[in-house]
Amino acid sequence: MTIADLFSKGQKKIRPEDSDVHEYAQIPRPLRVQIAHILRDLFGHKVIYDLNGCLEAFGEIEQLLCREYGLCILPTDLTTTPDVRVIDFLLHEEDEKKVLDVVEVSFRLLTRRRSSPEWQSRIPQEKFDRAVNELNAHFREYGIGYQYENGEIVRVDSQFIHAEVVKPALALLGTEEYAEANAEFLKALEHYRKGETKECLTECLKAFETTMKAICTKRKWAFKSKDTAKELIDVCLTNGLTPPLIHSHIRGVRATLARGIPTIHNRHPGHGQEVQLVDVPPHYASYLLHLTAATIQFFVESEKALK
Repeated sequence: MTIADLFSKGQKKIRPEDSDVHEYAQIPRPLRVQIAHILRDLFGHKVIYDLNGCLEAFGEIEQLLCREYGLCILPTDLTTTPDVRVIDFLLHEEDEKKVLDVVEVSFRLLTRRRSSPEWQSRIPQEKFDRAVNELNAHFREYGIGYQYENGEIVRVDSQFIHAEVVKPALALLGTEEYAEANAEFLKALEHYRKGETKECLTECLKAFETTMKAICTKRKWAFKSKDTAKELIDVCLTNGLTPPLIHSHIRGVRATLARGIPTIHNRHPGHGQEVQLVDVPPHYASYLLHLTAATIQFFVESEKALK
């Protein structure tokens, strides 16, 4: 039998990262219970679905985990059935990485089983996708830095754009002069984790504008307190925030910035306005978060490079 590449094994090869906005050490019990509900919805309850393979599926999950952990049976009540033992292990295991193993192995097994017509009928692609989206939404809700993607659990900080854009932006905003912008960007991240995407857009724009105001204040560049992103971008570039060598490029980027973050926000107006808000899908908010982080990082580093 092929040795399984479990999440917990892979993490032993990864050097711990610096501090982050996500939690990697603790998986709270409410989240574990929600994951258990997701697995029950997918694989079924033995009373209802025994004939359709509920016990067989959970038995295979248990067997794979035990083989990799060097166990004969999961360390739970031996008198219970495989589904109860797997769920009990999920709820009570102290090693958080092994809890994630249960999630990863379960979704991988389901992906493999869905190759059969019986399981395709029982769990259509739409239902499977909803389960994955629900799982990842709960991870974000609790600030847990993991996602299930392409058949495996991955650390969010192992994703290139998070490691190279979001974390550096937070580090740059960690100083006193950018404290307000930092608080606003952290609020945007918190709204995103909770699925409050419209509020996320609002805080992204505020963080972007506040960062530019902080730069202008530090450099004593004249601006009006009510200036919007477009006016603030003009002030920064006019005062030489970037080297003349790339001004022609920045002039083109300026249009993108002026129409990017602000326009996305303006087309989804905030509270207090008459236009009704529309739903903002998570991937849209994710794009805005990373666009904001990249722009903030670029502007702050450019200011630091000025003499």
